[in-house]
Amino acid sequence: MHVQSIIDEINQLGEEIVKKKKQLAELRKEVPEQEVENYRFRDRDKEEVTLAELFDDKNELIVIHNMGVSCNYCTLWADGFNGVYHHLIERAAFVVSTPDEPGVQEDVAAERGWKFPMVSTKGTTFKEDMGYAKDGYNHPGVSTFRKDDAGKIYHYAHTPLGPGDDFCSVWHLFDLLPGGPADFKPRRKINRETSLQLTNNIAIQVKDFEKAVRFYEETIGMKVEKDFGDETRLSFNGMNFFMERSDGNQVFFEFATDEFDDMKERLLEKGCEITKEYSEKSVMMADPYGMKFHLFESSNQ
Repeated sequence: MHVQSIIDEINQLGEEIVKKKKQLAELRKEVPEQEVENYRFRDRDKEEVTLAELFDDKNELIVIHNMGVSCNYCTLWADGFNGVYHHLIERAAFVVSTPDEPGVQEDVAAERGWKFPMVSTKGTTFKEDMGYAKDGYNHPGVSTFRKDDAGKIYHYAHTPLGPGDDFCSVWHLFDLLPGGPADFKPRRKINRETSLQLTNNIAIQVKDFEKAVRFYEETIGMKVEKDFGDETRLSFNGMNFFMERSDGNQVFFEFATDEFDDMKERLLEKGCEITKEYSEKSVMMADPYGMKFHLFESSNQ
């Protein structure tokens, strides 16, 4: 076959695929939406949050059915959603759900730098009812919802997630390579140099606590996420800032590691000191040069 004929066929197939996708979107509109209950989940603070509350100020919602910390592929998809999250919420609310405990979700999100909100579906029938859990096994997918003026919630559409779908660009880019995807398997760790993973959590201890919170909220533009009394969690461009009332002014950053004991001993040998021990796998440390950081064992293993 002549090269130009092959190129013409490629272009024709591409146009047909685009046309079929538009037909698919129109066909989905013909499926009657189903009213669903106002499910109750737990957020990163282990507090109850309802499905209706996940809509925030929108009337449409996208919920990702992520399999959780056990699935490297789900982590890959979530990394991709994270990159476009600020675009998605211009149109609709967006939430990632997993069967993990909220504490595990918080650790993984901090380690990956995820900006989107997460909810734990553990102890609910949400995934089963949406069709993404069966016989004790979770499956990846996405569901969309609509909320009317009366507060009723409707399940509008859903589709599974997996290699080659429209929701992860990796395989489409690999398809353009001479060798294709080959034996690609997603890595969970971002840092390849050591077992340490820098999280998106920063703690700031300040003397003028109320004034500092007000300054970072009103002048800098940070969003107050949670008030704990003597500590306030703020967010800014995907970073979490924990403002703490203190007698002094200090800044702390944070590392996660899946080799906690070995890394702790290595840091101690290099002159670091443990300044506070929260548990066997969570300590505050000071390096020989005046910086302080939190070291904890990763849940993302």
